[in-house]
Amino acid sequence: MWVSALRRWAPSAANAGVRSGPTVTPQRRLHDAPLRIHPRVQEALATREPVVALESTIITHGMPYPYNIRMAKEVEEIVKANGSVPATVGILQGRLHVGLCDEELQFLAQSKDCVKVSRRDLPYVLSQGLSGGSTVSGTMIAAHRAGIPVFVTGGVGGVHHEGEKTMDVSADLTELGRTPVAVISAGVKSILDIGRTLEYLETEGVCVSTFGDSTDFPAFFTPKSGFKAPCRGGSSKYVWVLSARSLELGLSSGILLAVPIPAEHAAPGNAIEEAVQQALREARLQGVQGKEVTPFLLQRVNELTGGQSLESNIALIKNNARVGSRIAVALSQLRNPKGGQRKKPGTPGTESEPPMDSRPVVIGGINVDFIAKAAHDSMVFGGQTNPGQVHQSFGGVGRNLADCLCRLGAKPLFISALGQDEHANSVMHYCSHMDMGGVARLKGHNTATYCAVISGTGELSLGLGDMDIHQQITENYVSQFADCLAQARLVCIDGNIPLSTIQYVCGLSRRHGVPVCFEPTDEDKSCKPFLSDSWTALSFISPNLKELIGINRALGYPVPQELPRALDDTLDMALTLSVPLLEHLACVIVTLGANGVLLCGHSHRGTLSLGLKTKIHTGEMCAVYYPAAPVAAEEIVNVSGAGDSFMAGLLSGVLAQSDPNTCVRMGLLAARLSLCSQGPISSLISAASVNPQQVEAIDWPEPKQWPIGPLLTSSHQSKS
Repeated sequence: MWVSALRRWAPSAANAGVRSGPTVTPQRRLHDAPLRIHPRVQEALATREPVVALESTIITHGMPYPYNIRMAKEVEEIVKANGSVPATVGILQGRLHVGLCDEELQFLAQSKDCVKVSRRDLPYVLSQGLSGGSTVSGTMIAAHRAGIPVFVTGGVGGVHHEGEKTMDVSADLTELGRTPVAVISAGVKSILDIGRTLEYLETEGVCVSTFGDSTDFPAFFTPKSGFKAPCRGGSSKYVWVLSARSLELGLSSGILLAVPIPAEHAAPGNAIEEAVQQALREARLQGVQGKEVTPFLLQRVNELTGGQSLESNIALIKNNARVGSRIAVALSQLRNPKGGQRKKPGTPGTESEPPMDSRPVVIGGINVDFIAKAAHDSMVFGGQTNPGQVHQSFGGVGRNLADCLCRLGAKPLFISALGQDEHANSVMHYCSHMDMGGVARLKGHNTATYCAVISGTGELSLGLGDMDIHQQITENYVSQFADCLAQARLVCIDGNIPLSTIQYVCGLSRRHGVPVCFEPTDEDKSCKPFLSDSWTALSFISPNLKELIGINRALGYPVPQELPRALDDTLDMALTLSVPLLEHLACVIVTLGANGVLLCGHSHRGTLSLGLKTKIHTGEMCAVYYPAAPVAAEEIVNVSGAGDSFMAGLLSGVLAQSDPNTCVRMGLLAARLSLCSQGPISSLISAASVNPQQVEAIDWPEPKQWPIGPLLTSSHQSKS
């Protein structure tokens, strides 16, 4: 029903295939400019916004599909999130492109005919109309020609083992000696002779510095190589001053900034080194030579380490992108002190130092839960005792969100209130893994308690709560954390907190461009932000169908009198009720219990967007339905925290700049774990059990996506 309705209103979806492009003749190539700069990059350069160049060899030769395209898009999003414009460099049909669209990235990621393009290869590849991935040297040339001073890569090339005999030295090193671009990398790949590489860089006059407090030169997968760098700097300010001085002197050489891989992602050095040595022996035995050596070694090392080197590779590239983007921001401000960069909403920081990522903040309720689960599917009410099991756990929508986000590595600040009683002591002990620094301990108030009666099938039959203390999470108390809220990448609030507090948080977030996620707790509380214009400051909401009806009712929109039974009718109703809200919201995430979730939001080139943008108004909208992960009925223990686990899993993916499908499926995976747990949040949830790699390993039901036309929007905005 809802599918046919959408098709009546909306145009057909765009073809998702990769365009091959027109045939390019030698005559056409001779008259066309060899360098093509993407319009968004051109605009940024013209207005002196910070721009970061990115290479594409890692897409064409460094990683298998689909890891390569996912990594490329995530790295671009990280660059954007830290204040710069990404400009991925690649060669398509004889054109050197600075900045690629999604279609062009997809082409490079899937093409089997792409070549590695270094300085030496550029004339031939361009003259023959070939396509390829730009190496470090090729990217440096393109970046310098376009006027981009900062370039982010994984690791630079170097002197190969036994290079003193073979003269196998990467062109990256000579390019660093003659092209004035700051190259941000994780050092030199461990498959190379790092000592001789550093000596060669000294000969070429390249300024080499580490980023951080140590002069230990990193070796790509590991933070230490056993060699020292001549310089070190512990901040982005140091690097942009270094780059600025190089530019002022007119030196023709570049700068190599070596950023150690974060410790939590570093692979064990000994295991990597053993794999490198074995891969080198195999390369010699198989006669692998020239430019084929590095791809062979990287692939073989990944196989020998069971994929650990690939995970480390992705992690270090993302880290380099964060550092490089901040350096580009600082350099842009230094070179243009009056205008500076055009500060985007939600971009914290000062003129002197680019911002570090700010952790999320969660504001909401915390309860001591008593869960009573019946032994049978049906229960008898009227004073009788039903057999079952009773246990204590710790819940509250805000606490559940903060707990799950913390287990997934986001480490949010949690703001709430407890009494000064034994329940509060139990809560603090149980939540010792969380940042409870924002939780007030109030004398004369009871810690919130909640009793849930669960049927034998796991459905909630009855709930009783003593929640008065939540009214003490006041505007005055929360304002003590105004700086944290203003700098947060994301703020989550639940419906338990007072209306005045919701209005305060929404107003503060609106002024500072911070995205806000609202988690309704029940049908009555779901309407709180919608009683004023506070809701227009929200980015995400996650109601169930009853709560969505309550929201529409509060806004004065027509609402149905009864809930549908068929799935198609349920989706149709959820879509109809969500569309009017998209005038201000980025995404409405409708949780449908065992039926999965429906996401209604704004599309970017045909794909629903879940980025941390406060407002998205493209005029294009879409709806995506995701079936739930299958769970056997006998495995379901508790449904009370499944929705909160879903949202935490989804938001952790959003914070990590994962693609929308991965974000949603991380949420579904977290929800499945909590359904099988005694408490609302499963102790099995962690960054190791819920991550893009785990999502990739599961055979998920295919989501269904439909575009929403502008007529659909206008047809549902008339009030009753």
